[in-house]
Formats: sequence, C-alpha cells, structure tokens
Amino acid sequence: MQKLIGMTNDMQRTDKTRATALRAGRAITVAGGAAGALLLWVVNDPWAGIDLAVRQGVATQHIGPVVVAAAALVAGLAAWGLLALLERTVRRPARTFRIVALIVLVLSLAGPLGSGVGTSSRLVLLGMHLTVGAVLIIGLPGRRNYLGVPVGIAS
Repeated sequence: MQKLIGMTNDMQRTDKTRATALRAGRAITVAGGAAGALLLWVVNDPWAGIDLAVRQGVATQHIGPVVVAAAALVAGLAAWGLLALLERTVRRPARTFRIVALIVLVLSLAGPLGSGVGTSSRLVLLGMHLTVGAVLIIGLPGRRNYLGVPVGIAS
C-alpha cells in the first residue's frame, strides 16, 4: 500500500512538472513572437530608416516599439487562450488551433495591406504579422511524445 501512495505522489509531481514546463514554454513562445516582431521593427525602422506608419482615416500613425510589442503580446495571449479552450473542448486541439490560427493570420494581413503607408512599410508590417503568426502557430501547441499524445495539457 505504501508503495502505491509513493507512486501516486510521484505521478502527481510529474504531472505538475509537465504542466509547469508547458506553461513556461508557451510563455516563452508568446514572448518570442513579440521579440521577433520587435527585431523586425529595429532592423527596419531605426536602422534602415523605413518609416513604419499606417493610415487611420485621414491621419497617419507611426508604429513604434510599444505598439509592436503590445500587439504581438495581445495576439499571443489570445492565441494561448484559444488553445487552452480547445484543449478542453475538442478532440484534436492542436490541429483545430492551427486551422483557426491560420485563418486569423490570413485575415490579419488585410490590416497592413490596406492601411500601411508605402510599399516598404506594408512589407515590413506584413513580415511582422507573419513572424508572430508563425511563432504562435508552430510553438504554442508544443511538441508531442512518441505516442502522439500531447506532452501536457495544462494551460
């Protein structure tokens, strides 16, 4: 009997460790998407001198690092929330997440295409969208073990 209790405690610790590792990996993924977008901003706006700007009605708004980071983090946290919901409600959450996320990514590309000021600005903004989207779509669902079962399901 004592051995069974020890095994159960070890299994609970292992599950907690996996859940913690999964959360940490997802947080790093969200931060990585924001970092990738910021890297593109740094390379193109201050270094290359491309004025990243969008039209808002008749006004033009410069896109700065705070806006880039905030938008990427909001997108990442929303994606994480969607994945957590799908993990609790659908049979194949990673596949469903990737399909929904790809659709959202394609729709989000309309923003830079429609409101970017100048071709260079549009291209950089598209690159930022694609960078954040790729990081989230590939990284958030995480890896699978050899049985095809998710390594962890906690969010």
